Amino acid sequence: MKLQKWCAARRAEGRRIALVPTMGYLHEGHLSLIEAAKRRGADEIVVSVFVNPVQFGPNEDYARYPRDEKADLAKCRKAGATAVFFPTPENMYLPGHSVYVNEEDLSRGLCGARRPGHFRGVCTVVAKLFNLAHPNFAVFGQKDFQQAQVIRRMVRDLNFDLEIVVSPIVREPSGLARSSRNTYLSGEERLRALALSMSLRETKLRVAKKGSLRWAAESARIAKSLANAGLRVDYVEAVDAETLSPVKTLRAGNAVLLAVWDGKTRLIDNAVM
Repeated sequence: MKLQKWCAARRAEGRRIALVPTMGYLHEGHLSLIEAAKRRGADEIVVSVFVNPVQFGPNEDYARYPRDEKADLAKCRKAGATAVFFPTPENMYLPGHSVYVNEEDLSRGLCGARRPGHFRGVCTVVAKLFNLAHPNFAVFGQKDFQQAQVIRRMVRDLNFDLEIVVSPIVREPSGLARSSRNTYLSGEERLRALALSMSLRETKLRVAKKGSLRWAAESARIAKSLANAGLRVDYVEAVDAETLSPVKTLRAGNAVLLAVWDGKTRLIDNAVM
């Protein structure tokens, strides 16, 4: 592919390459990843824009996932990306494609349990992007907390020669985590969704004040507040931030991860205590 040749030439010139993998319909959260790449001294910033069919389940929103290639390209140019990669599914998955990358530990729970095959699709496409761009580092967002840890494990276990950088969640002024899927939300649904960030903020303050919390009681409190806001709870989990193992006592350094259905839209959010 052209990307592979272009990146190889830049590496031969001693240029430091950053990769920012996205599914497009870019917003301030994505643009913050480009800014993070700049701050870490990237000479070339490659943004990939690809709605990856392999990570969507049969009843998920692949067909209606928002897309706007022209706007994405303009935003990338303005933000300072030096290359933008717009592959098609036919480019990425050749006829007879039969090789996949599967992480079998960190991907088992949370979104992995609710979306079978999702992380197989994520690992496969990200591994392909790494092989195409050969970046010095790649930047991911904290909003997809489990994904970032799964990718880190894949990099470690498959000896990819690059660093994974995780950039903080970018939120709307209301507190709602930026997401391309926010475009699905009605005004009423947006108001309901604020319960996610509010619950996380309250829990974080309680941990800071008390030092630790019994997770069974705290998770029940969070679930109740989400349900009272009109959200259908998918999961409320507290985990070790590196291993994603569930914890019974919530302490500083642990992560709380939430997933809900807001109408027909599935939303996720998280916070490290």
